[in-house]
Amino acid sequence: MIPVDEIRRARERLAGVAIRTPLVRFDVESDAEIWLKLELLQPVRSFKLRGAGNAILEASDSELAGGVVTASAGNMAQGVAYMARLRGVPASIVVPDTAPRTKLEAIERYGGRIISVPYDEWWRTMGAGRQEGVDGLFVHPFDDDSVIAGNGTIGLELLEELADFDTVVVPFGGGGLITGIASAVKAERPAVRMIAAEPATGAPAAASLAAGRRTEVAFTPSFVDGAGGHEVFENMWRRTEKLMDGGIALSLDETAAAIRLLAERTRVIAEGAGALPVAAALSGRIDGARKVVCIVSGGNIDPAVLSRILVGERP
Repeated sequence: MIPVDEIRRARERLAGVAIRTPLVRFDVESDAEIWLKLELLQPVRSFKLRGAGNAILEASDSELAGGVVTASAGNMAQGVAYMARLRGVPASIVVPDTAPRTKLEAIERYGGRIISVPYDEWWRTMGAGRQEGVDGLFVHPFDDDSVIAGNGTIGLELLEELADFDTVVVPFGGGGLITGIASAVKAERPAVRMIAAEPATGAPAAASLAAGRRTEVAFTPSFVDGAGGHEVFENMWRRTEKLMDGGIALSLDETAAAIRLLAERTRVIAEGAGALPVAAALSGRIDGARKVVCIVSGGNIDPAVLSRILVGERP
């Protein structure tokens, strides 16, 4: 867990950069109350601004002398590029060759330099915390205390906004989001359950929780590009194992249906990873939940993908 005092300091650091996002009731047929934490309303349309912002604002001028580097499928890349521009330093972004065009265009808008590599090389870059031949401060997309503390500011807001929620459902990509939120929430309300939501096309957290040990799974890239994978990194498994109270793997059809329902009922446009918690809350697989908070983590979805989903197709 990250100390709550570190998360509070992160909130002070992020004042004027990350916004306090709305928490709204989702008017939908369900046995439990469902609430939506709309992180897609951040300036870069995802929660990643919090973690990237805290890490880059905390860094000294000397640490940033060579610029910043990250490895990201899109959302962390945008957060890092946005914050690097704010600090006046260059940003180099290592992306997998499966990254959606809409996210790449956003990186370029914020002035980031894109380095596209095969998916396996991109995964190795995250594991190594560096990219051969690229200089700069490496801001890890999830395995970094400063990034996790920034993510944890979401948990502080939840504690202040809703008195009696019993479950928080969080999309799981690398584990930095659920670690940050759980660090804040469980420090004050240890009985609140933290549920990881992943695509069934690659759900290592759910598989590892079921097995009681870190487990590698088959992974197929899909339109849910901000969550899922073939494994939980070893250090992140150590961080998250005791913080997660369950994991749910959602089919692509369930995820697409959640995107449609969010658009129809709330006019909120979520990306695949952002819709996973809603799909999980509506799945009937969270036993005993009365009041569920879904972290709608981002809204950076390719318009062509969105249009297909809205007409009932599954990309």
